[in-house]
Parts: sequence; structure tokens; C-alpha cells
Amino acid sequence: MRNIKMRRLYITFAAMVMAGFMTACSGTAGISNAETVRTESSTDAAERNEIGTTENSKSEDRNDKASENDGGKNGESEKRSENDNVKSESSDEEETKTADGDQEIFTDRDLEQTAELEGAEMITLTSDQDISVTKEGVYVLSGDASNVTVTVDAGDEDKIQIVLDGVSVTNDKRPVIYVKSADKVFVTTTESENTLEVTGEFEADGDTNTDAVIFSKDDLVLNGLGTLSISSSDNAVSSKDILKITGGKVNINCSGNAFEAHDAIEIADGTITVTQCNDGLHAEDSDDDSIGAVYISGGTFNIKAEDDAIHATTTIDIKGGSFTLEGGECIEGTYIRIDDGKIDITASDDGINAAAKSGQYTPTFEMNGGEITIKMGVGDTDGIDSNGNIVINGGTINISGQSTFDYDGKAEYNGGTIIENGVETNSISNQQFGPGGKGPGGGMQEFDNMNPEDGFNSGDNFRHNDNFNPDDSFRPDGNFNPDAGFRPDDSYIPDGDFDQLPENNRRDRKNQKNSDEDDSI
Repeated sequence: MRNIKMRRLYITFAAMVMAGFMTACSGTAGISNAETVRTESSTDAAERNEIGTTENSKSEDRNDKASENDGGKNGESEKRSENDNVKSESSDEEETKTADGDQEIFTDRDLEQTAELEGAEMITLTSDQDISVTKEGVYVLSGDASNVTVTVDAGDEDKIQIVLDGVSVTNDKRPVIYVKSADKVFVTTTESENTLEVTGEFEADGDTNTDAVIFSKDDLVLNGLGTLSISSSDNAVSSKDILKITGGKVNINCSGNAFEAHDAIEIADGTITVTQCNDGLHAEDSDDDSIGAVYISGGTFNIKAEDDAIHATTTIDIKGGSFTLEGGECIEGTYIRIDDGKIDITASDDGINAAAKSGQYTPTFEMNGGEITIKMGVGDTDGIDSNGNIVINGGTINISGQSTFDYDGKAEYNGGTIIENGVETNSISNQQFGPGGKGPGGGMQEFDNMNPEDGFNSGDNFRHNDNFNPDDSFRPDGNFNPDAGFRPDDSYIPDGDFDQLPENNRRDRKNQKNSDEDDSI
């Protein structure tokens, strides 16, 4: 009996010890889990703060817009919708720096040419049946249809990816893709052919002039592995914020602007062909001259434009790419900087024009590398025209035409190769006095005391006769301006009345053109 009691006591003691051990282990695990939860919650809060800070700074400094915290954006991009279980890529906002290293432009997801399809919603388009997207996710579209609009009206922090997988849509008067609200929308092509077209006059959405086949009020990214062909009775692609292109083939035929944005157009790669348009790339906000920039680090561009092939209010920054541009003025902005790339220009007006479009910058053309070839038409044209300065530090410029350079401020040649009409000059001439006239070239030049608008003045011994009419053998040089009057000496006897005047001052006309230019956005 005593042995039985002792055995029972031993079993009870062992059970108590075991229970205590299990409780202790459970308690330890509970503490560890609680600490993990607290750590994750703190991290989430920090991430939310990072996101909020980044988004609030968006309107203050557009260059900081893309410098979103990696961890914070990973947390945001991994959000799930319980209804559609759509998975967004966690690498969405991991930034990639530009060649300068001083700006952060493109995210990993911007540069990713395929979509994460796990949990994506598959949609087959049907004529006269619109599609509404209201929450973050990936939506894969396919099929042929007419009069269909995909409308995105999601939250301010939602990222939407629309995948075009063999789509053909023709609308009469409404955009094919219309982004009313989102943080960012990606339009990504699979390895397929996709065609979007609007044939008639666009219909406004209340106070919003939805005048593009792809029209977005927020950030828009075009990328992918396939081809997107757009035909429009007005604009082709328009973003009222930032438009990015990082891949794919995009073919445009339109009567308005091929690509336009308010804040900026930023291009990393892709093949862009524009066979007809007003402007090819157009970045402008008619209410704010501090924004409206174009940044290009790569890609292949074949653009034929009625007006400007590339147009920006503030800066045009080209760091690479291959360009074949044809238009009135092929590259026009306030501060134009070329660091690299191969650029072939055929222009009926100025090849490159640094015009006073923004009060934030001094009009300047700056070249540090790359190759530029400019062919101009006859008449009042300049290869490179600046309402301010020209600075050439490197690269090769080859200009064919009557007026190679024209500038109002200073010119600085520090290196590189300059070829004018087949002759290597390595100097910057100035056509400030009109066709045929050249100022000195090379080094730093100033023309503060030379103003052709004041008239031609050759000294006290040079007199004019109001009825001067030279015969056919008389050939004035490029600095001759009869607008100011001409006084030959007494030995010269003209016959008839002199009535052949040069065309109006070229600089006045050029400034008038810039000031009268139509703001299309």
C-alpha cells in the first residue's frame, strides 16, 4: 500500500513538474510573439509615416516624389484585397537612381516589364459594356470591342495595373482608359499586339476635358513586352501628373499631342514611333511655369511632328537614347541639357530652341556629350537658338544650314567637336544680325553693346539717301540693315527708288512665336 501511495505521489509530482514546464514554455513563446507583434507594429507605423511624408512632399519637389522609403513602400505594395486577393509586387517602390545619382526617378516596378499575375482579375471586353476599377490590383484585359471605357476610380494610395493581352478597342468619343483617381496606374503590354482608337470628337466628363485615348489625372506608367498602337482624333496619351515610359513599343498617330503631361515626362526605355502629331512629347502646365519637364535616359524615338518633337516648359534632360526627329522646332525648352545619345534633327524652323518659357531658369543650351546632327530648311532658321546662353563642354555637333548658332547671352566652348556646313570650326558663331552675318566664335563672348534693332551705324562719315536703289551688282554683307538708313558718299549716284527691304527682324518674330504658342494642356 505504501508503495502504491508513493508511486501515485511520484506520478502526481511528475505531472506537476511537466505542467509547470509547459506553462513556462508557453509563456515564453507568448512573450516572443508579443514582442514580434510590437516590433512589426512599430515598423508599420514608421512605414506609414514614411509614406505620408513622401506623398506630402509630392507637390513641393517633384524630384523627391520617387524617393519613397523602400521598406515603407514594400509594406504598402503588399496590401491585399480580401475580395479579389490580388497580389501587388513588393518591389514596387524600390528606387533606381539616374546616371547622375542625384535624382531618383524610376521604381523597380516602373522598370519591371511583366506583371505579377497571381490573384489577377481576368476580363474579356464586350462592346458597349464599360469596366469599373475601384480597388488596388492587377487587371488583365483581352478581346475586341467598341465603345468601351475602363474607368479607374480608386483610393489615393492604390496602385492599379492594367495588363493589355491582345486588346483592340475603337471608341467614338470617350477615352479607352480613363483614370479618375489612384496613386499610380501601370498600363502593361504582354507579348501581344494591342490597338486603341478614338475616331470622333472627345466628350467631356463634366468639367474635365478628357481629350486622350489614355487619359489620367494621376501618375501613369507605360511599359511591357508587346506593342501598343494608338490612333486619336486629338491627343493620344495624357497625364495631369507624371507620365513615365520604361519599355515596350508604342506607335502613335494623332492630330494633337502624342504624349503629354503636366508635371513631367520621364522615359527610361522603349521604342516610340510617332507618324503624325502636333507635338511628340509635351510637358507643360499652363498655370504653373515652374513645372513641365522632360527626362530621357534611353530608348529609341522616331517622331514626326507638325510643331515640336520634344517640348517642355522648364528643362529637357537627355542622358541617352537614339532619336530621329522631324518637325518645326525639334527640341524646345528653357534649359536644354544633352549628356549623351545620338540625335538626328530635320527642322523647318530651329533645330533646338532654348526659349524663355519658365521664369525659374535662364534659357540655356548645354551639351556635355553625345552626337547631334541638325539639318535645317531655308529661310529664317537656326540650328541651335538660345534666348540666353550656349555652353558646349563635349560631344559632337554637326549643323547644316544658313544660321548655325544664334544666342542673346553668352557662348562658352570648352571642348567637343563643332562642324558647321561641313567645316570643323570648334567655335560658336552668332547669327544675331540676321542671315549671312557672323559674330566672333569661340571662348566666352558677350554682345551687350550690339543691338541690331537700334539700326546699322558705321560712323559719322556714313550717310544715307532715302531714295537709294542699288543695281544688281550691289551685294551688301550680312551686317547691312537698310531699315536704319544708308548714306553713301557724294561720289555714289543711285538710280531709282530703293524699295527692297530685308524681312522683319528675325528675333522679334521668334519671340512672338514663343509667346503666342498654344498651350494645349
